[in-house]
Amino acid sequence: MAFDYEEEYKKFFAQSRKKIVSSFYDQTDEDGRLQRSRHGQLEYLTTMHYIHRYAGPGSKVLELGAGTGRYSIALAKEGMDVTAVELVESNLAILRENSKDIGNLRSLQGDAADLWELSDNTFDVTLVLGPMYHLFETEEVNRAIDEAIRVTKPGGVILFAFISVFAIMYANYLYGNWAFGQEENFTKDYQVRHYKEQLFTGYDVTGFEQLFIEKPVLWVTTAGVDGLLEPLEKRPDFSIPEEDFEAFAAWYLQFSEKRELLGQTNHLLYICRKK
Repeated sequence: MAFDYEEEYKKFFAQSRKKIVSSFYDQTDEDGRLQRSRHGQLEYLTTMHYIHRYAGPGSKVLELGAGTGRYSIALAKEGMDVTAVELVESNLAILRENSKDIGNLRSLQGDAADLWELSDNTFDVTLVLGPMYHLFETEEVNRAIDEAIRVTKPGGVILFAFISVFAIMYANYLYGNWAFGQEENFTKDYQVRHYKEQLFTGYDVTGFEQLFIEKPVLWVTTAGVDGLLEPLEKRPDFSIPEEDFEAFAAWYLQFSEKRELLGQTNHLLYICRKK
């Protein structure tokens, strides 16, 4: 059954951010998201490619918004010292079950906007791979950015995942209900909207980058991780055989940072280094 975004928006209206996020993930197969579709597989492969640029065996890695642990568990198995922080209890339970025999993975329930359990200047690489999708108020957005920077070592690298507002429109409303999606994501004069009743909030790429202008970081790059695949995958004639997917993924990595392509990709990474 197709996910009814309009109905879900109404259902979650006026709830707290934690309840909105938890209610969504409690009824979603987050554990299989990066495996069951071609766009999920590409997102995982591309994101891991960028993580491996900056982290390797022995690196101290923090993942905020760790979900069910797909990245954290894989990185811990590669010999990294991983701390995984997840807000949603159901996701955290799966993460802990799947990592119960992994001694170099520590899991915590927590909010990316308040990392009170974590010390300053601790991690070589910090991954913020989900929280920015669900933070809407300017104060909370800035707190999450500041907290990620605080716990990262000077010279360490931070990867912030975010969503293109244009890709939200293409992926969720191109096949119907466009007017509703436009009203949810844009003002009448076509400015991007951010408010807590949204399940996900999207950004203009330049707008997201501008969040870091006054932060103590140096921009490294902005990259797309899943291209146009999500809206295309909904077509009944869509197909990428395994041998073609391997070639496509390698090709995509060569162009993942091209500025003219970034707005059409659903998920993106803003990568920076702490001063």
